[in-house]
Amino acid sequence: MTAGGTAAVGWSRLHPLSPVVRLGRGLLPLLVLGGLSSTQGRHNPATQEVIWIALAVFGVVFGVVHWLVTRWAFDGATLRIETGLLRRDAQQLPVARIQAVDLVQPFAARLLGLAELRIRVAGAKSAHHLSYLAEPVATDLRARLLAVHHGLDQSVPEPDEQPVAVIPTGRLLGAVLLSATTLGALVFVAALAVLSTVSTAAAAVVAGSLVVYLIGIGQGIWRRFNEQYQFTVALAPDGIRVRRGLLSTVSETIPVRRVQAVRQIEPLLWRAFGWCRLEVDLAGVPGHGRSGGGARLTKALLPVGPRHTATLLRQVVIGPIEPSLSGAPRRAHVKAPLSYHFLAAGHDRTMAVAVTGRVQRVSCWVPLEKAQSVRRVQGPVQRALQLATVHVDVAGRRVGAKFRDRAVDEADRLVEELAVLSRGARRRVSVDAGGGAAATPEASGGLVPATSPPVAAPGWFADPAGRHQARYFDGKDWTEHVADDGVTTVDRW
Repeated sequence: MTAGGTAAVGWSRLHPLSPVVRLGRGLLPLLVLGGLSSTQGRHNPATQEVIWIALAVFGVVFGVVHWLVTRWAFDGATLRIETGLLRRDAQQLPVARIQAVDLVQPFAARLLGLAELRIRVAGAKSAHHLSYLAEPVATDLRARLLAVHHGLDQSVPEPDEQPVAVIPTGRLLGAVLLSATTLGALVFVAALAVLSTVSTAAAAVVAGSLVVYLIGIGQGIWRRFNEQYQFTVALAPDGIRVRRGLLSTVSETIPVRRVQAVRQIEPLLWRAFGWCRLEVDLAGVPGHGRSGGGARLTKALLPVGPRHTATLLRQVVIGPIEPSLSGAPRRAHVKAPLSYHFLAAGHDRTMAVAVTGRVQRVSCWVPLEKAQSVRRVQGPVQRALQLATVHVDVAGRRVGAKFRDRAVDEADRLVEELAVLSRGARRRVSVDAGGGAAATPEASGGLVPATSPPVAAPGWFADPAGRHQARYFDGKDWTEHVADDGVTTVDRW
């Protein structure tokens, strides 16, 4: 205890080599800048050397100062981060509000055995960073944060995982090459070759713009291949674990309870190989690998893989629920002649599903307890045809179920029915969450209530995956034994 009566906090610094990694990450743009400067010949060699030395010294000084003024501490309930020289920034991150902890290793950090922790907290505008820690320290801190977040003692080790899929390099490369952007680039190159036979001058004019376009396409292909290389998916009690990356690696856990919707994408050329892409829409602030903005982010759960693997992952996330689907009325063929036969949608008391698209088939699943709004939209052509589209929206705007081109009377009925069902689904989830494990071991068949102090001893605890009320911890790993309302069963994933 300190003189003021508050508990003393054991502060730690970032790794001493953190300035080296920061400087290394900034070398590439400096090299590009120096190359352009030397190509244009604006400065003599002596001036360029002075500029390079000055930039290097500035980078080293900035990195060292940042390392000196940054420190962190974890007291078992709150992660504290303090940084800043002129303007001091003291951050306190309650573990209970942590949404995700990602382990990121840029290429320079991997060479030195360092890693970065990116912590996303509910209500924050951006992720919080600890850049950089020794890889064992970062891995240990991440496990402690997640253990406490799930109501366990921080000494409880990270539970084992069950591998599901590893994306082969050949399949990933094939998927990238069969993308629409790559095919578009090939079409432009073919058009340029044809144009060159007609007019060399016109081809030279077009070639300048085409080179810029191809450079952008090449960067996109490389970024996708680099980020999704050796994409590994595994199941664990605390969620779905993903590891990926070629030069820079990312290890993250996707909590099932944060999933707002699931989307399966099947491009036309992929369907010949039985491939698809599975994405999940998550509640929270954007972080590494984000797509879009606002209060959600979209992550690839399976960048490319067979349909049976996508089905397994989808069932882990939202359960084995398959509502029956129905097509659009025949008069919708006038409005959507190409995609009419591929329009389908359906729902039950817990799930809404919609399928759209002919060239790129997109299927969306939305748990009704996650629905934020249900709305009916009718354009001028739809009014003439007595059609309307019903949208089931979740947090964010990218993923949602669309009952496209339904009859007006059916659309009106769907709006009322889905609104009532979504309220009922939220009510059931609220009751289940409020009940949780029973208040006493006797009333719950020996279950330890979710509010009990976390311990490392074997026993029943609140299910970290959020699919059941309780799960048994054997003192080392989470087991497949689960319980709901005092009835124990086996969770086979």
